[in-house]
Amino acid sequence: MAKYSRLEVAHAMHETGMVPLFYHPDIELGKQIIKACYEGGAKVLEFTNRGDFAHEVFGELNRYTLKNLPGMMLGVGSVPDAGTASIFIQLGANFIVSPSLREDLASVCNRRKILWSPGCGSLSEIGRAEELGCEIVKLFPGGTYGPDFVKAIKGPQPWTSIMPTGGVAPTEESLGKWFKAGVTCVGMGSQLISGDIIKSGDFGKLKEMVQDALALIQKIKSS
Repeated sequence: MAKYSRLEVAHAMHETGMVPLFYHPDIELGKQIIKACYEGGAKVLEFTNRGDFAHEVFGELNRYTLKNLPGMMLGVGSVPDAGTASIFIQLGANFIVSPSLREDLASVCNRRKILWSPGCGSLSEIGRAEELGCEIVKLFPGGTYGPDFVKAIKGPQPWTSIMPTGGVAPTEESLGKWFKAGVTCVGMGSQLISGDIIKSGDFGKLKEMVQDALALIQKIKSS
């Protein structure tokens, strides 16, 4: 069962402005990644459902997070359907992110009051997602659409909360463009949790990168 409600998760996404995301089959390595992000100030983290037995890995990571990292909200991304979502919900996922708009996911997540963020690529899809109860829409792939797309959506729909994933880098230039366009938060994977960091095990560097990115976001939002 999720520890945090969809409103609590949505608030944390709004507040911090960033959701780090990663997948790795090694449970101990995953713990180090989550711990570094947590110590860097991240409150929400997405474990992506990308490999065989990913649900087993997530279960262990969520148990570790609940025991050792108070306040960290762990959820799951790359969830393709309601059946898969149900497995992760049973393991305590606090939110579900999907690459596309799936109404069956809305039903299962709403029933359990869990935040669901579907990947959308048009105003029609975004509108439908909001009708289905979506708090924060995932713009995916973000790099394909870019900040101008967000700006165009926010014109007729200023109430829409958007989280681009893909095409976001932890730099002042990249973050500045996205947040000035009106995003609520950004999802960041390999640009933040890079293959080099995972290979070297330099989790101190990851912690610093998370701290720096979060500080940049707050600076941009307050300017």
